[in-house]
Amino acid sequence: MSISTTVYSRGMHRRYREPGKESASPSGLFSVEVVRALETAAIQAGTSGFALMHRAGVAALQVLRARWPAAREILVLCGGGNNGGDGYVLARLARDAGLSPRVLAAVPVDRLTGDAARAAADCAKGGTPIEPASVSALAAADVIVDALLGIGLQADVRPELGALIHRINEMRVPVLALDMPSGLCADTGQVRGMAVRAALTVTFIARKKGLWLGSGPDYAGEVVLADLAVRASHVDASLHLLDEADLFIGLPPRARDVHKGCFGHILMVGGGQGMPGAVRLAGEAALRAGAGRVTVWASPESALAVAAGCPELMVRGMGTATAPTEVLGAAEVIAIGPGLGRGEWGRASFANTLEVACARQIALVLDADALNLLAEQPGITLPRRCVLTPHPAEAARLLGRSTADIQRDRYGSLKELADRYAATVVLKGAGTLISDDIPWICDRGTPAMAAPGMGDVLTGVIAALLGQGFSPVQSARLGVLWHALAGEVAAAGIDRGVLASEVLTALPKVLAS
Repeated sequence: MSISTTVYSRGMHRRYREPGKESASPSGLFSVEVVRALETAAIQAGTSGFALMHRAGVAALQVLRARWPAAREILVLCGGGNNGGDGYVLARLARDAGLSPRVLAAVPVDRLTGDAARAAADCAKGGTPIEPASVSALAAADVIVDALLGIGLQADVRPELGALIHRINEMRVPVLALDMPSGLCADTGQVRGMAVRAALTVTFIARKKGLWLGSGPDYAGEVVLADLAVRASHVDASLHLLDEADLFIGLPPRARDVHKGCFGHILMVGGGQGMPGAVRLAGEAALRAGAGRVTVWASPESALAVAAGCPELMVRGMGTATAPTEVLGAAEVIAIGPGLGRGEWGRASFANTLEVACARQIALVLDADALNLLAEQPGITLPRRCVLTPHPAEAARLLGRSTADIQRDRYGSLKELADRYAATVVLKGAGTLISDDIPWICDRGTPAMAAPGMGDVLTGVIAALLGQGFSPVQSARLGVLWHALAGEVAAAGIDRGVLASEVLTALPKVLAS
């Protein structure tokens, strides 16, 4: 029997598997529907449901003992379905291993059916205490095992389970969640009223996308995949996870005889009156990401400040009277939006840029107020090579929704944006998403990047990659990953106080690490 185990957590991608064994879809994140289909197929192929449950218990106990080797007192909370059955198996095996497990049953044992009933009976026969679950029954332990709800949750957590979960979260005892933290939607990462905050989640068969979407990362903690010897390589994932190795593969060392003309001419359009900082950050980020030349088209009032802040940028102060087609037409990539504003200058610059970019099919990156102006003009045509980089509030304006609607279903919102605007979309936020035939998600970065100007830096990086010949999807994928890794380097372990200018300075350092 071979059950490969893969450990995933933010900032770490370590894979543990037996020699000669291939991991199942190493970058794939899957829907509940697909995972259930895989389980059904395994059973139809001759593996019993109870055998899978036993494998899950074995794997979970191995993970528990590896993570908390000194733990002796184990409190296992079991629900009424197969997730509860996994918990009963773990408790029985823990007792066999000399630990001291105690089970709290959220559903009376005599009401269990199928494999869960068998697992509970075996657990009781082995001498493990099983008591009714209640807040008053919760007591100190070295580790709490959450086997209450699993992946089948379709509605908000019932009040009695909500009270249990609330108390678990208050206890400050490390929690191992089986398959999913109870109360967390396995498809969206949405908290359904109340959810367990786990230190570690061991998820079975395949990784559920809800562990990476929405609130998933905050509730799941470290994630371990135990595949239970069920292979997922033949099914389509819902999402792919960006891998740090992709950046180094995509950006190999440059040849010695290159020159600046090899790496694209980027035009940054932004910096309206009183807002020179954003476009300067975007322009300098493009240079740090390897662009050959960067010209900034700013308002006359902002041009001097931009030039003084970064002498390596070529800066043009432009008014609104005529479209500067000689500047626009010379660019191989145009990025518009940082500091643009929605006043007369911003609107004229947006119109001029779109007209020339569409007519000449110049690659385009739209950010910030360019997205807000785009939202005001439904049906507008964009160039074929185009990247939109909205944060949730901008995405809400583009779709005519609320920000809360976007956050409730970031995955669905991404797909709708990409379809509506026929463009590559980067939906920013914790777990940034990139549209593709199978979308991508970035689990790197740090809370320290929740600061002004970070999106401007990302715009510059994506524009620079477009200028170096990458496709819109490649530029978005590599740009998001590079930007996130630079944030980690700049933060150096702290979670606040990092400036966007420090992140752009860290961009070359990522490639040197």
